[in-house]
Amino acid sequence: MSESQSSYWLWELFFAVTVVAVGAAVVIVDGFEPWRRVIALAAVGAMFLLHLLVGRPLIARDAENTAALVTLLTQLVLFGVAVWAVPLVTWLMFAVIPVIFQMVAVRLAIILVVVANLIPVGVEAWYNPGDVGMDIVIAAISTGAGICIGLWILKTLHESEQRATLITELEASRAEVARLSHEAGVAAERTRLAGEIHDTLAQGFTSIITLVQAADPALRDERLALAVRTARENLAESRALVAALSPTALASASLPEAVRRSAARFTEEAGVPASVRITGDVYGLPTRTEVVLLRAAQEALTNVRRHASAQEVAVLLAYSPSAVRLVIRDDGCGIKSDISEGFGLSGMRTRASQVDGSLAVRSDPDTGTTVELEIPA
Repeated sequence: MSESQSSYWLWELFFAVTVVAVGAAVVIVDGFEPWRRVIALAAVGAMFLLHLLVGRPLIARDAENTAALVTLLTQLVLFGVAVWAVPLVTWLMFAVIPVIFQMVAVRLAIILVVVANLIPVGVEAWYNPGDVGMDIVIAAISTGAGICIGLWILKTLHESEQRATLITELEASRAEVARLSHEAGVAAERTRLAGEIHDTLAQGFTSIITLVQAADPALRDERLALAVRTARENLAESRALVAALSPTALASASLPEAVRRSAARFTEEAGVPASVRITGDVYGLPTRTEVVLLRAAQEALTNVRRHASAQEVAVLLAYSPSAVRLVIRDDGCGIKSDISEGFGLSGMRTRASQVDGSLAVRSDPDTGTTVELEIPA
């Protein structure tokens, strides 16, 4: 329960306690005929039920409308009847005034408070027409005090609502700071891993290729040729890992530009033309989402180069208001069953699930393979 809601419930409790106390006084105090007690208790009970069934929901909705005004006027009529029957019901004014200020605008509330305080004066004039001077003084004091109390109530409720709003904003800010700190930590760890891979694995594969080619430039030895091919493939994998892990790979270029560069590098290494098409209005995405998309494009192109024997590759990056879709289509020989469950595609599925995305792979020996990744925007 928020602080403002707690404040409203405290006033509801105050209203209920006051009604019960006044009702008990009507029953206990001597000097009133039974029929007057019945009328007073019925009127007070009707006021309580009207507030419980109608007034309280209106206050909860902050509905300062005609229904609220009609409800208050009905309450004042019942209050007048109760005071006429048993004058000590005037003490119920302590519960009526806070309700008035909670249900209507300030100016109208002040007018109704004046009316409420004139009711006991009118009742006294009914019973003792010549003895209302003191009642008028008491009504004036009660009116001033009631208005001050009502304004203080409004101020208190307003401050409670402000504090509740500030607490909500603070909690949201803390959650955002925690999220940003987590993303910063993940980005730093990715950068560190990318540097480690670049400085160890990538340089090691490059050294192997250089040393083997220095020993046999023509690669006449099939074992050496196989070693060079294997080293080059693993060098490409390590470069793809560096590109996927390091946010700096996307810091110097947008996602569409990074995808185009990956396609151009694929064409240069595989000798297979790769066209790139960007559709929709390009907009910024979280770094994590961009990394997943770029990594999927690189992994799919690597699979084409290694397994598809394709003659042509088409890459589509489609932006829509609700999602971003990446499609890589080749005209190769399709994916074999042992490759379809390999590390590359399973890694793509894992990455896609981390950003609530979905990965679909369709493959046919006659028409080639289509890899489609969709991530909600």
